[in-house]
Amino acid sequence: MQTRCGFIVILGEPNAGKSTLVNQLVGSKVSIVSPKVQTTRQRILGITIRGESQLILVDTPGIFAPQKQLERAMVQAAWESCKDADVISLVVDVTQKSFESSFKILEKLQSRPVTLILNKIDRVKHGALLTIAAQFQSFSNITRTFMISALSGDGIEDLATYFAQEVQQGPWLYPEDQLTNMPQKLWAAEITREQLFHQLHQELPYNILVETEAWEEFENGTVKINQVIYVAREGQKPIVLGKRGHQIKSISSAAREEMSILLNRTVHLFLHVKIAEDWPNKPAMYRLMGLDFPT
Repeated sequence: MQTRCGFIVILGEPNAGKSTLVNQLVGSKVSIVSPKVQTTRQRILGITIRGESQLILVDTPGIFAPQKQLERAMVQAAWESCKDADVISLVVDVTQKSFESSFKILEKLQSRPVTLILNKIDRVKHGALLTIAAQFQSFSNITRTFMISALSGDGIEDLATYFAQEVQQGPWLYPEDQLTNMPQKLWAAEITREQLFHQLHQELPYNILVETEAWEEFENGTVKINQVIYVAREGQKPIVLGKRGHQIKSISSAAREEMSILLNRTVHLFLHVKIAEDWPNKPAMYRLMGLDFPT
């Protein structure tokens, strides 16, 4: 069997549906999702097989105009992913009113071939979709255009088939049954962070970092996970805890349930909240997220 393997980078603006697309292609949850923008912080690899091809999907932070230190690190990680990519794809949310930010991404990538992925097609009329596609025709570096719904799966297999043909011949880099390169401790921290996004409002989730301090497995198959939720200021701690601890109990319960389903075993999750003053400006904290401190 002549195998193929390659890295496929998934770029796009925040909330374009990149993580949902990666999860759909992999067939399992490897990247957290949230209605809030800028949920994905670091590069995450999702791994899937199509025929003789192993597709290594690189889910990246959304590309936008960064202002804060953490935002610069996220955008930097997204652009750096393109350096060794075999295929670069741009995911565009077709429900947006303007596509100027996507145009700017394409302009910056003008020397590289790009696969255009128009996402959320189930939310616009067909005529409007054709009009949107026409707006991208002037970019000569777009090699193919796909119209999909990452949420429903519509158009996903056609896209996967194309990716499988585009990657280079060569040996697979990961075992056949491996779905992600993310260490379990980091993966578990991401599941909890997802619940923080779901259950806390406004800007607080962006000022939170989750670290899995301990992971202990027992002979009966259960696992005990201890995590620390870092907040940047004293006043944020009671918001995470909630009145009489109700908020953190709700976050813990939802995260524990999801971990148990995905790991197919009983999980005992223990959350603690600590204050790490001004952590978004401390290089050591970036290593916990798998990010480089912005240059």
